[in-house]
Amino acid sequence: MAFSATEKIWQLVTHDVGIDLGTANTRISIKGQTEKIYEPSVVAVNKRTGEVLAVGVEARRMIGRTPGNIVAVRPLRDGVISDFDTTEAMIRYFIRKVHDQFPKLFGIVRPRVVIGIPSGITEVEGRAVIDAAISAGARKAYIIEEPMAAAIGAKLPIEDATGSMIVDIGGGTTDIAVISLGGIVVDNTIRVAGDEMDLEIIAYVKEKFGLLIGEKQAEDLKIAIGSAISDVEEETREIKGRDINTGLPKKVKITTSEVRSAIIKVFKIILQAIKDALEKTPPEMLSDILDRGIVLAGGGAMIKGADKYLERNLDTPVVIADEPIMAVLRGTETLLDEIELLEKIQVKDHEII
Repeated sequence: MAFSATEKIWQLVTHDVGIDLGTANTRISIKGQTEKIYEPSVVAVNKRTGEVLAVGVEARRMIGRTPGNIVAVRPLRDGVISDFDTTEAMIRYFIRKVHDQFPKLFGIVRPRVVIGIPSGITEVEGRAVIDAAISAGARKAYIIEEPMAAAIGAKLPIEDATGSMIVDIGGGTTDIAVISLGGIVVDNTIRVAGDEMDLEIIAYVKEKFGLLIGEKQAEDLKIAIGSAISDVEEETREIKGRDINTGLPKKVKITTSEVRSAIIKVFKIILQAIKDALEKTPPEMLSDILDRGIVLAGGGAMIKGADKYLERNLDTPVVIADEPIMAVLRGTETLLDEIELLEKIQVKDHEII
C-alpha cells in the first residue's frame, strides 16, 4: 500500500499496534518488534475516587485480596465491554506501555491500532471498542472479527473460493466461522468458553469438597490439569480455599478426571454450536472442510485433548493452529501491513485528525 507523506511521518514517530482484546487476557503485537506484551484483562480501581490503581498482571494479583475500597475488575465480560471507562484505561495503559518499552522519535503516542473483537458483537459494542482506542490515543482504530483474525493468523486461505472453518475458544466467547472469498459465510458465536469452564470448576469443587475457591485458582487448575478426553495422563493438584461448613481454611487434592467432569459440560455446548454451524454450511464447503479440517484456535485449544474430543464427536479432522493462543494477535499483526485486506473484509474504521 502506498502511504501518504503524512502517514510516512507517523510511521517514523510512533508504533502501530495489534491488539487481541480478550475477556481473560489481552495480547499486544508491536509492528517491527518480535517481542509481544501479554497481560490479564484486569483493572484495579479505587471505588471512592474512581482512580485506576493498577492494570494487567499487577491488578490480577489483587483479585480477592483487596480492601473494601479497591476492586479488581475485568472490564470485558463474555466478550463485551461491561465498563467503558476501565476498558479505555486498560487500552490506554497497554498503548502507553508499548511506547515506553519501545520508544520512537519524539515519544509521540498516536498509533494505528487493529483490534480483534468477537464476531457476535453488536454495532454499539463495536463502536465502544473503537471509541475506547481513540480516547486512549490511537490516531486510527480498526476492528476485525476474532475468527477472521484467527484465520489470518493461522494462515488459512481466506481469500480463496474454498471453505475454511475456524473455531476460536477464548475466555468469554467461542467464535465459530466458515470463511470463503474474504468473507464470513457462516458465523456462530456463543458466550460460552474458558470463563464458563472456570465457573464449572468452582461449582464442582464446592459441591464435591465443600470448598470455596476463586476464579484465578479455577483457571490455574484448568490450564494445569484440565482435559477433554479420558485417555490422558492422570495428574493431581492441591487446592486451597474456605470450608463452606466451618468457614476455616481448607486444602484438598483434585485429579485430572475430576476437573474434566466439570469442564466437559462446556465442551458439549461448544460441540453443539459447531454442529449448528456445520448444518448451515453449503455442501461444497463441507467437502473443503473435510479435506482441510476444522482449525482450532484460542486458549481453549490448549486444553489437553480438545482437538481429539471434537474430532471424535464430529467425525471430521480437527487441527490445532500453530500457537493457538496467538492466532488472533498474529492476524492483527498481519493486517497492520495489509490495510487493503482490512478494507476488503469490511472492517469498520474510525479516524481523528
